[in-house]
Amino acid sequence: MPKPDIHRMIRVDQAGEFGATRIYAGQLAVMGDRGPHSAEIAGMAEQEAQHRAKFDALMARRSVRPTALQPFWSVAGYALGAATALLGPEAAMACTAAVEEEIDRHYSDQLDELEEDGGDPELAGMIAEFREDEREHRDAALAAGAENAPAYPLLSGLIRLGCRTAIKVSERI
Repeated sequence: MPKPDIHRMIRVDQAGEFGATRIYAGQLAVMGDRGPHSAEIAGMAEQEAQHRAKFDALMARRSVRPTALQPFWSVAGYALGAATALLGPEAAMACTAAVEEEIDRHYSDQLDELEEDGGDPELAGMIAEFREDEREHRDAALAAGAENAPAYPLLSGLIRLGCRTAIKVSERI
């Protein structure tokens, strides 16, 4: 098996954490600080900002270039967050649940790849830690009524497809 492309992993993970901060920013812009789940979303946003800061620092130390699509992900993430919040609190939670489900899968795949190779202990440790936070976000979103969102299966499926596409594109560009 070929050695994992560590720069690719770091680039896409940083892009994902950046996108998450933008999704939550869009949701909070619509919901304000008094909407249902606003405090919970703000807490998740803070964790994502911490994840992003750690990936930003890792990128700087290892001379990893960011994805060229960062400006696009900024707008797309914010728009997704705002649009789901406009649909209601359950749709905002459905967005979180769908995104975090895909990130859990993505991080798990990366950990498997790193483990097979003997990996990169620093990166593997970050991914494992952040994956647990993402799982908590998903579970909190489900507990907050994500599955009660209008057309939940369709909404969740589209968001998950968008996440998988964003991951593949950000790995390469």
